[in-house]
Amino acid sequence: MRDLLESKGFQRFIIAVILINAATLGLETFPDILREYGTALHVIDHVALYIFVAELLAKVLVYRRDFLKDPWNVFDSVIIAIALLPTTGGLSVLRSLRILRALRLLSVVPSLRRVVAALLRAMPGMSSIVLLLGLVLYIAAVMATKLYGATAPDYFGSLQTSLFTLFQTMTGEAWPDIAREVMSVYPSAWIFFVVFILLCSFVILNLFMAVVVSAHEAETRSELAEFEESTEAATDRILAELAALRQELRQLQETSR
Repeated sequence: MRDLLESKGFQRFIIAVILINAATLGLETFPDILREYGTALHVIDHVALYIFVAELLAKVLVYRRDFLKDPWNVFDSVIIAIALLPTTGGLSVLRSLRILRALRLLSVVPSLRRVVAALLRAMPGMSSIVLLLGLVLYIAAVMATKLYGATAPDYFGSLQTSLFTLFQTMTGEAWPDIAREVMSVYPSAWIFFVVFILLCSFVILNLFMAVVVSAHEAETRSELAEFEESTEAATDRILAELAALRQELRQLQETSR
């Protein structure tokens, strides 16, 4: 059973089931398709869930206590537990959470596991950047509220409104319209917007990317190091077995003489 669970063919089968299940859940959002093929879609959904439960039980049976040592197994267990919750009565909203089963691709596809591991590794560095971004947003919001609150109250009338407007500006959404309204009274306001966008969009967000890329490279290097260690250990075992065989051959030759 362990060989079956860890085989590439079985992994491809699970990936196919996840993709098919995600597709059926998406098709259920179309009323016409649901009305005509609703029964078939529900059957496929239940069959996929039974397959996931059977796979999870098989892993528990095979790995036993080591099952919970793998965080991906815990992740799969949470996803399956959410799918098994009742979806009637007051819990009918949980039907929408069935699509979370598509997240199982994260635990099945190795490349996706590496990306998630890199993101988790980057969290400590990203927290400092988030604090820096929050500080810049807060300072800019206070300045914009005091400078442009009377001119554009819809955008900078209060601190919380300014924070939302500047967050929108940071994403590049409709910021020229906001800037033009302010510049109609303060022509030099473009300096504020340009400096803010340069700081947030081009400096701080690029720092996010740099931290994530660095963490991904570190994760790749650690995997390569583990692979090299396992390869060296296997090579050492093979060499030791060859040495033992040679020793036995010498003893046999000496005995025959």
